[in-house]
Amino acid sequence: MDLRTLAWFREVAEGATVTETARRAHLTQPALSRALAKLDQETGAALFQRVGKTLVPTPAGHLFKTCVSEVLDRYAQGLRAVAELTDPGCGTVPLTFLHTLGTWLVPPLLSRFRAGFPDIAFELTQHGEAGLATALLSGAADLAVTSDDPGHPQLRWQHLLTEPLFLAVPPRHRLARRSRARLADLAEEPFILLRPGYALRATTEDRCRQAGFTPRVGFEGEEVETLRGLVAAGLGVALLPLPGGEPATPYLRLTDVRATRDIGLMWLAERELPPASAEFRAHVLGTVADGLDLPWQRGKPAR
Repeated sequence: MDLRTLAWFREVAEGATVTETARRAHLTQPALSRALAKLDQETGAALFQRVGKTLVPTPAGHLFKTCVSEVLDRYAQGLRAVAELTDPGCGTVPLTFLHTLGTWLVPPLLSRFRAGFPDIAFELTQHGEAGLATALLSGAADLAVTSDDPGHPQLRWQHLLTEPLFLAVPPRHRLARRSRARLADLAEEPFILLRPGYALRATTEDRCRQAGFTPRVGFEGEEVETLRGLVAAGLGVALLPLPGGEPATPYLRLTDVRATRDIGLMWLAERELPPASAEFRAHVLGTVADGLDLPWQRGKPAR
């Protein structure tokens, strides 16, 4: 059993075909099949079962994949740590962040950092709040830029800034020409919400309760950009952060409730970060403290 075979096993267990994996590994398909069969012998269990023309993991295969992923991730971390120890200016920063922060917050942070550290690379991924925490806990990421503190005992969360939320309404909505509105006046409107489990969903429900009503769910989605599109199509209203570019729908300031969300930087509390990631963490905390160009400070939010 070697690391290459484990990596091939993980690829197939995650859905890649044997043909695809063999091609990427520059192997013949029979050679890869023999390598996977040898894993069955070494583990003493069948790790895959054939469903039609596809190999899918057995219960033993799922269990083994979890352990294999930990081994491969730790090995990759070890390689990074050694490389950065010998040359701290040439490391890699695995960074994960909320989708909505990829249009206005993350790009300038990266740009300013690369100006001082041009040889440090980044591995970027995007998730919802739960996915960000999982990425840190699994070792897939060193740092996460996220919204409210999840309160996890293994994670350290540092506040960066407070982002205002606005009422997004369709272009032909009765309030579309206004710049401000009371959330209470939308009590009978259908709301476009993220699915339960997302922080923005909880924030919206909490602000509606403060305004004296429970939001009537029109549609649910998993990405903020989907919510923006549904609002633009006239299917409801939503409580959202400003988009990074020109808004396609009006965004109104709320006058009867304080609609905001906290944005922070998060990492494993008990883990010493590799030099490159530690340098980027210091950069983020210092840059935000010194001030950034923020979308809601550029002028009125309404379209």
